[in-house]
Amino acid sequence: MQHTRSRPRAGFTALACTLAAACLVAVLGPWAGARAASAPAPTASASAVGTGHAAAATIPLFAYYYIWYTHSSWTRAKKDLPLIGPYSSSDPWVMRHQIDQAKAAGITGFIVSWKDTPLDDQRLQTLIRVAAQEHFKLAMIYEGLDFARKPLPVSEVAADFATFRDKFASSQVFYRINGRPLTIWSGTWAFSYAQVTQVTTAVRPQLLVLSTEKSVAGFQRIAAVTDGDAYYWSSVNPETNTNYQPKLQQMSQAVHHDGKYWIAPFAPGFDARLVGGQRAVPRNNGQTLRTEYATAVSSSPNMLGLISWNEFSENSYVEPSKDLGYQSLNVLKQLRTPLGTPVSGPTPVTRISPWPNTLRLLAFAVALVLGVGSLAFLRRRQSRRRHGHPTTPH
Repeated sequence: MQHTRSRPRAGFTALACTLAAACLVAVLGPWAGARAASAPAPTASASAVGTGHAAAATIPLFAYYYIWYTHSSWTRAKKDLPLIGPYSSSDPWVMRHQIDQAKAAGITGFIVSWKDTPLDDQRLQTLIRVAAQEHFKLAMIYEGLDFARKPLPVSEVAADFATFRDKFASSQVFYRINGRPLTIWSGTWAFSYAQVTQVTTAVRPQLLVLSTEKSVAGFQRIAAVTDGDAYYWSSVNPETNTNYQPKLQQMSQAVHHDGKYWIAPFAPGFDARLVGGQRAVPRNNGQTLRTEYATAVSSSPNMLGLISWNEFSENSYVEPSKDLGYQSLNVLKQLRTPLGTPVSGPTPVTRISPWPNTLRLLAFAVALVLGVGSLAFLRRRQSRRRHGHPTTPH
């Protein structure tokens, strides 16, 4: 008697589990499928990348990163928009999203544009916290010129570098060389040797301070009071400038001759005509990025400087965008992946409203209750049949 009762219960239990699983698939399955379908298709193998690929992939690569965006910034002088929409640089979710994508493409860290303002300080502090959680490195580039490209007062520059040293540089998230965090001073060419000395003498015991000079002579002018050079050359056209590669190599030789650090620049393209520029460098479906990367690597850099993660006004960004999608990050991932390793595009991080998921869960719960109720009804009906009770009216 006990044995004969246990078999129907086991059958009902199995049926209940099957029905619950079917409900779960029916309710959540389309959502999971949509998430999987949102990832870009795999790209070609990295086997076509030239010799020295493995060594090049080990060179630290930093992307210049700008924290000046508000939601309204995207309505001015923009040909394209981020794939995640017109974000604010104050949003920690955006920072985490960008870091995850950068890491997946082989980027070591961000070189963060900064000046000592309340908003920049707040955003930098948030970025430090998020980057630390994501095990991602940062460096700082100080914007030494104003909006009109004029040099800031040297007293202000000196005070800001001291503030960075005292307020931020102790964080282990900053990339260090021989114990000193990496910083860059943008616009050093606009300051005299005496002015550069005034700023760097006070902070170089604790910070590395690289210049942004554009020539060997420019670097040598202030080499004694700086720690190297990070040439921000975003507008070069590698297809037409025959002096491009020799110039980077000459600058590298000069910097290394002094025992200093060289950050070689490369970019995916450039177009600053909406902000008053005259020059445009086509992306050529990723070939410009490949050529400039190879040229930068050939200059024996200590680090690579990618221009940029999100400079949308000058159209040098690699951040996924509405028009270009993941083109640049897919190319970059190929360049940074060891030979022979299958390469797929970065998986996008999609910001999803909590309401659709909540509704799905509610629908699942309702479906489960209905399913269990139906099973209970069937069980009672079978029991009534076994005991001779009618199940339908006569």
